[in-house]
Amino acid sequence: MDAFYTYLLPFVILLASLSLVFRLRKRNVGTSKHPPGSTGWPMVGENMEFVMSGPEKFVYERMNKYSPEVFQTSLLGERMAVFCGPAGNKFLFSNETKLLTSWWPQSMKKALLFPSFVENSLKEVTALQRSFMHDILKPEALKHYIPVMDSMARQHLKTEWTPHKQVKISPLSKKYTFALACKLFMSIEDPEHVERLAKPFTLVTSGMFSVPIDFPGTAYNGAIKGGKMVRAELLAIIRQRKKELSANKEMVFEDLLSRMLLVTDEDGNFLNEMEISNNIIGLLVASHETTSTAVTFVLNYLAELPHIFSEVYKEQMEIAKSKGSDELLNWEDIEKMKYSWNVARESLRLAPPGQGAFREAITDFTFAGFTIPKGWKTFWTVHSTHKNVKYFPNPEKFDPSRFEGSGPAPYTFVPFGGGPRMCPGKEYARLEILVFMHNVVTKFKIEKAIPNEKITFHASPTPMSGVPVHLHPHEK
Repeated sequence: MDAFYTYLLPFVILLASLSLVFRLRKRNVGTSKHPPGSTGWPMVGENMEFVMSGPEKFVYERMNKYSPEVFQTSLLGERMAVFCGPAGNKFLFSNETKLLTSWWPQSMKKALLFPSFVENSLKEVTALQRSFMHDILKPEALKHYIPVMDSMARQHLKTEWTPHKQVKISPLSKKYTFALACKLFMSIEDPEHVERLAKPFTLVTSGMFSVPIDFPGTAYNGAIKGGKMVRAELLAIIRQRKKELSANKEMVFEDLLSRMLLVTDEDGNFLNEMEISNNIIGLLVASHETTSTAVTFVLNYLAELPHIFSEVYKEQMEIAKSKGSDELLNWEDIEKMKYSWNVARESLRLAPPGQGAFREAITDFTFAGFTIPKGWKTFWTVHSTHKNVKYFPNPEKFDPSRFEGSGPAPYTFVPFGGGPRMCPGKEYARLEILVFMHNVVTKFKIEKAIPNEKITFHASPTPMSGVPVHLHPHEK
């Protein structure tokens, strides 16, 4: 019996300690000037609740229970303040570099970056200056991408859609957006080379937001392995390009990779190969995962709502009829797609591909009467406003007219963030979505094969069956 109690005692002490810690933490939450909320269980935090309920439900439940302005939680092993509503969005967007700095979870950095960069701050990792990023992704520069996007969309539909009576939109949109990114960022067109990059890259995007347990067979272990393969492939591409540029000074590459190899930082130093690889991986994740999700849900709603499809079809056919059969789209055509872009924005409101972004407090500050201590992580989220009845009446209804005139109130529609850290790829995404919409609706009437397909959540909303649709080619 004594032996039994000897074995039992450590467990009793552990449970008592956990209970005491939990009670103290709960009491601290209630008596401090920190935002109200719960940090969940010690070590575990509220990760399970977030995963089980999904981000939208998680945020709304805590806004209703604790505060519609800001609440605290514990996610990814970090004490975190979740800012809500347009005022919270505005505050975080406006105080970048003053009170906050960008932050990524350690698990995400391990999957994406070279090991020597994992412990660095994001500012150190993002060696490519954001001013340079804005230069190459602003509308003037992107105008040259439109014919390439159109040409690749035509070829993609010809090979992947036209031979079939039914297709799955989600996997095909990922295939198209990744091939396009390889072409525009690195001038890689060979399908086998694209596939060689795509396979490990899919492992990364599928597992980098999973539970960070690096055991064989887990999704996170796959992301770590995939990241190593992607980085190795990118280093080979970068070194080959450097050789080509050195051997032939007159050779002209107008893609992102060549510009990275030629740009210098503030001290006049060229970016090293690993820095360039880090930035290309970041761009591939941003341009591929989120944009493919956006394309998937835009087409999902077009297949689901015939009256919306009809209006988009009219607008796109007017553009198509004004051009020769082999004439590619241009900037002027994109500017005519006003209703189509309103449809896309309404899709981004209802099914936002990105859920928000993390920041880290670099000093103590106050918001809504609460103190956010230095070192706490913050999170702004689309889910505090996108379906809030206060800003979007009848929020579950698909209504593109919300974006007519002056559109939604400031800081309520935030699929691309805002302020100085607004996604620099916003215009790239707009062009890619509209060009693909044009090509699909002018060639096919699409009809959902599974009317009430279930949507799950991983890094982005994910249709369980990939949005299978019946294709009905238009009569010529």
